Amino acid sequence: MNRNRPKYKQIIDAAVIAIAENGYHQAQVSKIAKQAGVADGTIYLYFKNKEDILISLFHEKMGFLVEQIEEEMKGKPSAAEKLLVLIKKHFQILSDDHHLAIVTQLELRQSNKELRLRINGVLRGYLSLVDQIINEGKENGEFSEDLNNRLARQMIFGTIDETATTWVMNDQKYSLPDLADSVHQLLIGGCGSKK
Repeated sequence: MNRNRPKYKQIIDAAVIAIAENGYHQAQVSKIAKQAGVADGTIYLYFKNKEDILISLFHEKMGFLVEQIEEEMKGKPSAAEKLLVLIKKHFQILSDDHHLAIVTQLELRQSNKELRLRINGVLRGYLSLVDQIINEGKENGEFSEDLNNRLARQMIFGTIDETATTWVMNDQKYSLPDLADSVHQLLIGGCGSKK
Protein backbone atom coordinates (compact mmCIF):
# COMPACT_ATOMS: atom_id res chain seq x y z
CA MET A 1 0.00 0.00 0.00
CA ASN A 2 2.80 2.43 0.88
CA ARG A 3 4.64 1.70 -2.38
CA ASN A 4 2.42 4.00 -4.41
CA ARG A 5 2.87 6.96 -2.12
CA PRO A 6 5.24 9.77 -3.14
CA LYS A 7 7.40 9.54 0.00
CA TYR A 8 8.14 5.87 -0.71
CA LYS A 9 9.65 6.78 -4.10
CA GLN A 10 11.38 9.79 -2.56
CA ILE A 11 13.06 7.56 0.04
CA ILE A 12 14.02 4.94 -2.59
CA ASP A 13 15.63 7.62 -4.79
CA ALA A 14 17.41 9.12 -1.79
CA ALA A 15 18.67 5.69 -0.74
CA VAL A 16 20.23 5.16 -4.18
CA ILE A 17 22.20 8.40 -3.78
CA ALA A 18 23.12 7.86 -0.11
CA ILE A 19 24.30 4.28 -0.70
CA ALA A 20 26.24 5.21 -3.85
CA GLU A 21 27.99 8.13 -2.14
CA ASN A 22 28.64 6.54 1.26
CA GLY A 23 28.67 2.79 0.61
CA TYR A 24 25.97 0.46 1.88
CA HIS A 25 27.52 -0.12 5.30
CA GLN A 26 28.13 3.60 5.92
CA ALA A 27 24.73 4.76 4.63
CA GLN A 28 22.84 4.90 7.91
CA VAL A 29 19.08 5.35 7.89
CA SER A 30 19.65 8.90 9.15
CA LYS A 31 21.73 9.72 6.02
CA ILE A 32 19.01 8.28 3.79
CA ALA A 33 16.37 10.29 5.67
CA LYS A 34 18.41 13.48 5.35
CA GLN A 35 18.91 12.89 1.61
CA ALA A 36 15.15 12.30 1.25
CA GLY A 37 14.29 15.37 3.30
CA VAL A 38 12.24 13.39 5.82
CA ALA A 39 12.51 12.65 9.53
CA ASP A 40 14.33 9.44 10.49
CA GLY A 41 11.09 8.00 11.87
CA THR A 42 9.34 8.49 8.55
CA ILE A 43 11.60 5.85 7.00
CA TYR A 44 10.15 3.24 9.35
CA LEU A 45 6.62 3.95 8.14
CA TYR A 46 7.70 2.49 4.80
CA PHE A 47 10.59 0.13 5.56
CA LYS A 48 11.52 -2.27 8.37
CA ASN A 49 15.25 -1.48 8.25
CA LYS A 50 18.13 -0.56 5.96
CA GLU A 51 18.20 -4.06 4.41
CA ASP A 52 14.52 -3.66 3.51
CA ILE A 53 15.36 -0.33 1.84
CA LEU A 54 18.10 -1.98 -0.25
CA ILE A 55 15.86 -4.87 -1.34
CA SER A 56 13.00 -2.46 -2.09
CA LEU A 57 15.14 -0.13 -4.17
CA PHE A 58 16.50 -3.05 -6.17
CA HIS A 59 12.96 -4.38 -6.63
CA GLU A 60 11.70 -0.98 -7.82
CA LYS A 61 14.60 -0.25 -10.15
CA MET A 62 14.77 -3.79 -11.58
CA GLY A 63 10.99 -3.76 -12.06
CA PHE A 64 11.30 -0.49 -13.97
CA LEU A 65 14.08 -1.94 -16.14
CA VAL A 66 12.01 -5.05 -16.96
CA GLU A 67 8.98 -2.90 -17.87
CA GLN A 68 11.11 -0.72 -20.15
CA ILE A 69 12.63 -3.75 -21.88
CA GLU A 70 9.26 -5.45 -22.35
CA GLU A 71 7.77 -2.28 -23.84
CA GLU A 72 10.62 -1.84 -26.31
CA MET A 73 10.67 -5.52 -27.28
CA LYS A 74 7.06 -5.33 -28.50
CA GLY A 75 6.98 -5.55 -32.25
CA LYS A 76 10.56 -6.79 -32.57
CA PRO A 77 10.27 -9.81 -34.87
CA SER A 78 13.40 -11.73 -33.88
CA ALA A 79 15.07 -13.02 -30.74
CA ALA A 80 18.30 -11.34 -31.81
CA GLU A 81 16.58 -7.94 -31.98
CA LYS A 82 14.96 -8.52 -28.59
CA LEU A 83 18.33 -9.38 -27.07
CA LEU A 84 19.77 -6.16 -28.48
CA VAL A 85 16.90 -4.21 -26.88
CA LEU A 86 17.62 -5.88 -23.53
CA ILE A 87 21.33 -5.03 -23.68
CA LYS A 88 20.83 -1.46 -24.89
CA LYS A 89 18.11 -0.67 -22.35
CA HIS A 90 20.11 -2.19 -19.48
CA PHE A 91 23.19 -0.16 -20.39
CA GLN A 92 21.22 3.03 -21.03
CA ILE A 93 19.41 2.97 -17.68
CA LEU A 94 22.69 2.50 -15.79
CA SER A 95 24.38 5.15 -17.91
CA ASP A 96 21.57 7.61 -17.18
CA ASP A 97 21.85 7.13 -13.40
CA HIS A 98 25.43 6.75 -12.21
CA HIS A 99 24.33 6.44 -8.57
CA LEU A 100 22.12 3.47 -9.47
CA ALA A 101 25.00 1.94 -11.43
CA ILE A 102 27.26 2.10 -8.36
CA VAL A 103 24.58 0.58 -6.13
CA THR A 104 23.64 -2.28 -8.47
CA GLN A 105 27.13 -3.12 -9.69
CA LEU A 106 29.16 -2.63 -6.49
CA GLU A 107 27.19 -2.12 -3.31
CA LEU A 108 24.70 -4.98 -3.74
CA ARG A 109 27.62 -7.40 -3.95
CA GLN A 110 28.93 -6.35 -0.53
CA SER A 111 25.78 -7.39 1.29
CA ASN A 112 25.50 -10.53 3.40
CA LYS A 113 24.49 -13.93 2.02
CA GLU A 114 20.86 -13.73 3.16
CA LEU A 115 20.47 -10.32 1.53
CA ARG A 116 22.06 -11.56 -1.69
CA LEU A 117 19.59 -14.46 -1.80
CA ARG A 118 16.70 -11.99 -1.52
CA ILE A 119 18.26 -9.86 -4.26
CA ASN A 120 18.55 -12.94 -6.49
CA GLY A 121 14.81 -13.45 -6.04
CA VAL A 122 14.21 -9.97 -7.42
CA LEU A 123 16.28 -10.85 -10.51
CA ARG A 124 13.77 -13.52 -11.56
CA GLY A 125 11.72 -11.18 -13.75
CA TYR A 126 14.80 -10.06 -15.65
CA LEU A 127 16.13 -13.59 -16.07
CA SER A 128 12.68 -14.67 -17.26
CA LEU A 129 13.00 -12.16 -20.12
CA VAL A 130 16.36 -13.67 -21.03
CA ASP A 131 14.78 -17.15 -20.98
CA GLN A 132 11.98 -15.98 -23.29
CA ILE A 133 14.52 -14.61 -25.77
CA ILE A 134 16.55 -17.85 -25.70
CA ASN A 135 13.47 -20.04 -26.19
CA GLU A 136 12.18 -17.88 -29.02
CA GLY A 137 15.58 -17.96 -30.72
CA LYS A 138 15.72 -21.75 -30.51
CA GLU A 139 12.13 -22.17 -31.69
CA ASN A 140 12.50 -19.95 -34.77
CA GLY A 141 15.91 -21.35 -35.72
CA GLU A 142 17.96 -18.23 -34.88
CA PHE A 143 19.86 -20.00 -32.12
CA SER A 144 21.23 -23.52 -32.02
CA GLU A 145 18.64 -26.05 -30.90
CA ASP A 146 21.38 -27.66 -28.78
CA LEU A 147 21.88 -24.47 -26.79
CA ASN A 148 21.83 -25.14 -23.04
CA ASN A 149 19.23 -22.66 -21.75
CA ARG A 150 20.59 -22.37 -18.24
CA LEU A 151 24.16 -21.85 -19.39
CA ALA A 152 23.06 -19.39 -22.08
CA ARG A 153 21.08 -17.38 -19.50
CA GLN A 154 24.09 -17.28 -17.16
CA MET A 155 26.42 -16.21 -19.97
CA ILE A 156 24.07 -13.50 -21.25
CA PHE A 157 23.39 -12.05 -17.82
CA GLY A 158 26.99 -12.48 -16.72
CA THR A 159 28.39 -10.73 -19.79
CA ILE A 160 25.99 -7.79 -19.48
CA ASP A 161 26.60 -7.55 -15.74
CA GLU A 162 30.40 -7.79 -15.95
CA THR A 163 30.53 -5.21 -18.76
CA ALA A 164 28.53 -2.80 -16.60
CA THR A 165 30.64 -3.53 -13.50
CA THR A 166 33.89 -2.90 -15.39
CA TRP A 167 32.46 0.40 -16.65
CA VAL A 168 31.59 1.44 -13.06
CA MET A 169 35.02 0.35 -11.78
CA ASN A 170 36.61 2.51 -14.49
CA ASP A 171 34.73 5.54 -13.12
CA GLN A 172 32.36 5.52 -16.09
CA LYS A 173 35.02 7.15 -18.27
CA TYR A 174 33.58 5.81 -21.52
CA SER A 175 30.12 5.26 -22.97
CA LEU A 176 28.46 2.07 -21.72
CA PRO A 177 25.64 2.23 -24.32
CA ASP A 178 28.26 2.37 -27.09
CA LEU A 179 29.33 -1.16 -26.10
CA ALA A 180 25.85 -2.65 -26.63
CA ASP A 181 26.33 -3.65 -30.28
CA SER A 182 29.67 -5.38 -29.60
CA VAL A 183 28.27 -7.24 -26.58
CA HIS A 184 25.22 -8.24 -28.65
CA GLN A 185 27.39 -9.55 -31.49
CA LEU A 186 29.46 -11.60 -29.04
CA LEU A 187 26.39 -13.09 -27.35
CA ILE A 188 24.59 -13.85 -30.61
CA GLY A 189 27.68 -15.69 -31.83
CA GLY A 190 27.76 -17.67 -28.59
CA CYS A 191 24.13 -18.68 -29.04
CA GLY A 192 25.01 -20.36 -32.32
CA SER A 193 23.23 -17.78 -34.44
CA LYS A 194 22.68 -18.90 -37.98
CA LYS A 195 22.45 -15.34 -39.29
